[in-house]
Parts: sequence; C-alpha cells; structure tokens
Amino acid sequence: MYEQKSTLLNDARVRGWIAQALVLIILLGLSCYGIYNVGQNLQKSGITTGFGFLSEPSGFDISQTLIPYSSKSSYLDALKVGVLNTLLVSVFGIIASTMLGFFLGVIRLSPNWLVAKMAGAYTEMIRNVPLLLQILFWYLAILAPLPGPKAALNFQDVIFLCNRGMQIPKPIWGPGCEVVLASLIVAVLVSIGLIIWAGKRQRMTGKRFPAFWVSLILVVSVPFTVLAVTGFPVGWDVPALRGFNFRGGVTILPELIALWLSLTLYSATFIGEYVRAGIMAVDKGQREAAQALGYRPWLMYRMVIIPQAMRVVTPPLIGQHLTLIKNSSLAVVIGYPDLVHVFAGTALNQSGQAVEIICITIAVYLTISLVISAFMNWYNNKYALRGL
Repeated sequence: MYEQKSTLLNDARVRGWIAQALVLIILLGLSCYGIYNVGQNLQKSGITTGFGFLSEPSGFDISQTLIPYSSKSSYLDALKVGVLNTLLVSVFGIIASTMLGFFLGVIRLSPNWLVAKMAGAYTEMIRNVPLLLQILFWYLAILAPLPGPKAALNFQDVIFLCNRGMQIPKPIWGPGCEVVLASLIVAVLVSIGLIIWAGKRQRMTGKRFPAFWVSLILVVSVPFTVLAVTGFPVGWDVPALRGFNFRGGVTILPELIALWLSLTLYSATFIGEYVRAGIMAVDKGQREAAQALGYRPWLMYRMVIIPQAMRVVTPPLIGQHLTLIKNSSLAVVIGYPDLVHVFAGTALNQSGQAVEIICITIAVYLTISLVISAFMNWYNNKYALRGL
C-alpha cells in the first residue's frame, strides 16, 4: 500500500502561511519601491520633503474662518481652518438630514394618499439627480441671482439675504455670561441624567415619567433665570447696510448655504428610505397592540415603532453619515473653503508639498470617519442590536 510521505508542503496550514508571507513580501517590496520612486522624483524636481512647511506663513486669506486667521498665519492654521469648516457643514448637514429623513420616512407611510405620494415623488426626484448638479443648482441658479446688498431681502430689519450671503445678528457677550453658559451646561447634563433615570425606572416599574418635557423646561428656564439675575449681559450686533455692503453681524456665505442645503436634501432622501424600511420591518402586531392600549399615533411611533425600527435603521444610517462627510469635499466646485479647497488646493499650490498635504488630508478624513463610525457602532451595539 502506498503511503504518502509527510512533508511540510503537504500541510495546508504551512502552505497558507507561506502564501501569506509571499503576498506580504510582495506588498512591502512594492511599497518600498513606490516610496523610493516618489523620493527620487521629488529630488529631481527640487522639492524638499518633510512637514517643516506647516510652520511657515501661508500667504493667502480665507473667506470664512472660525478661528483667528490672516495671510501671515501658518499652513498649520490653514489646516485647522479647513478642518473646522468641513466639520461645520458636516455636523449641520448630519443633524438636518437626519431630522428631515425621519420625517420623510414616516410620512411616506402615511394613510393620506396625497401626502405619501408627494413624499415619494420628492424622494425619487432628489436622490436620482447627482449631488454635484444639486450643489451647482442651489449656488448658481438660486443664490447667485439674488439681488445685491442694496436690494437685499429684508426680514424685520434683523436678517438680510442677498447674493453675498445671509446677514444675521451677532451676539456680544458681556461680563457674567460665563455663569449663564455654566448654567446651560449644568441644565443639559441634569436633563441627560434625568432621561436616563426615567428610562431605567420605566423598564423596571412600568411607570412613566415625563422626562422630555421636564428636561425641556430645565434647559430653557434655568439659563433664562440666570440670565435675568445677571442683568441680561448679552447684546446683539445687528447687521446694517453701510455703503455698498453690510457692516456688523455675521455673514453666512452663499457657498455654505448652497452646500448645506444640497447635502441635507440629498442625504435625507436616503435616510428616509432607511427609516421607511425600518418601520415596515416592525411586526404589524406591535402597532395593533399599541393601538389597543390606547396609544396616540405620535406616542405609538415614539414608544413602540421607532425604537424597534432603529435596529434596522442604524447600520445604513452610519454609512449615510460617513458618505455625507466625504461628499462635503465637493464644495471645491463652488469655492467653499473646506479642507480640500483650503489645504489640498490653495496650500498645495502655494507650498508645492503635494505628498505631505495629500497624506494629511487623507488622514484627517480617515480620522473623522473612524470617530463617527466608532460612536455610531457603539450606539448600534448598545441599543439597536440588543434592544432597548
């Protein structure tokens, strides 16, 4: 009888290790060759490598900054401005698109035929048009044709809208505002604790406590009371037309408005479909049981339908939020000073440090996405998958 000779190559695990080692060696070799090739090309072009350029003056201005910045500021400051502008439009886009998406998802299942069809038509129309075209539409077709400052749309002499953006009042904080801010933070923390306590109490005893309304009263009344006691140390710098432009207040750039509207409306259609799918995944008996117990429609959705639907909604919602952040880089086509426009565009052209700047830009987007993904996955594991 023939006996197969036992060797290492006949062991499937050993062959697997050898194959993986070969793949790893090939990848390392290609990476080393790529780095060496980039270094040689940069040397031939006379471009120095390294991150020392970050401390050099940038030499250019930025139209919107959330931190002090001028042309004498460093490239590192320009990077901070770009990151903050990207986070600004992303955070507001995520909040607004999530709220609008939930509203769309609910009314698409409305028993009212007209409301459901209108929501469906809106969803199909918006999500089937490329986002880039929608950004250009809002910027070039809606905001750019607005009248100039002298003929700006006037809302009670407080808010003005023209082709240079929206002018809104700017708060001026006086002495004592720190106490008001501290009271607001304390009220929010107490409200969060109250909501958590009310949820645990209801699960253990079945007794319901109106935590939402009590928290809302706390968040509004406590800072207002402290504000009144401290003598209202807040003034308002209302924008006013001086010459050919507005002075005072805060100017919201038309590029920011166009980008925020586009990201919100586009992402909300996808979120609405996820919400609709999540609601339809909830067993019909749950709805009937809630109705039999006398739950009103909004309470039935809040206490029974939505919590169970979140098990289905949360995973695709994570992906949609990440997509919104990455889609914000399309702002470069209308000149909104986001990370790509400021750092991977203007700063790259000024300094010539292409490799370093692109690597930093990729690292920033990767970090933001991983942080949001980690938070949403934590929420998914804690509430959606294991149930409330």
